[in-house]
Amino acid sequence: MNARLPLDMPLTEGLHTSPTRDVDVQRLSPSGVSTEHDLVAAEVPVALVFNGISHAVMMATPADLEDFALGFALSEGLLASRDECRGIEVVEVAEGIEVQLDVASAAAARLQEQRRSLAGRTGCGLCGIDSLARLDLTPEPVTPPAWAAQLAPATLLRAFAQLPARQPLNALTGAHHAAAWATPEGELAAVMEDVGRHNALDKLLGQRARQKLSNADGFVIMSSRASYELVRKCARLGVPMLATISAPTSLAVDIARQAGMQLYGFCRGTQVVRYGP
Repeated sequence: MNARLPLDMPLTEGLHTSPTRDVDVQRLSPSGVSTEHDLVAAEVPVALVFNGISHAVMMATPADLEDFALGFALSEGLLASRDECRGIEVVEVAEGIEVQLDVASAAAARLQEQRRSLAGRTGCGLCGIDSLARLDLTPEPVTPPAWAAQLAPATLLRAFAQLPARQPLNALTGAHHAAAWATPEGELAAVMEDVGRHNALDKLLGQRARQKLSNADGFVIMSSRASYELVRKCARLGVPMLATISAPTSLAVDIARQAGMQLYGFCRGTQVVRYGP
């Protein structure tokens, strides 16, 4: 499959392989054993290739890969801006999928200097970091708008209440995380799904970058815990607030406070927990 997409054009429908797979399973219960079909989340290796040089291989759901590649490049600081990406092509190969980015010469030069080999997983880890000296934990400062500090808990809970109905893949498989963009009024404007929570966030941020949308006019909610990488990605792209359904880690709290981001966890039921600043 080949499709070069200018960043301003709508994504091609039906381009990627299916995000789910039908498998035979045995359902075991006290009443006996039955053989059935079940849908499981597709997880495939996706190589991100910049000007012909492979930079990262991530395990991801094969959908919205143009957004994923752009969001990853921006949230990891590989591109300084959306304008440094001149086009994206998704190519199916025998081993998986390549997403080929055509980037400006300045970006290519930076990538050449800091090129590293990443092995992405749906779990956790410092992918591609070979020494503590290369670990970048200093976030960019975020200037939160006034509404972010005054947001009512009910507004956050309203956003999370809308999330299950906007997760069609998770409804089929039970294995997909979601990252969603919420307005200051708690209405969901967009939802992205992936087997990896970092991937889902990159897809959401990439979609917003491709559509030239501001990251100061809303916040991100996620169906996961808040790891430091998620906070770091949001801070790099100027997102003023991140809220998750589960707990944050200590490093996530530290980075949010350094950046000046609002960070919420345990957004479920009738209450939320604010961790900073």
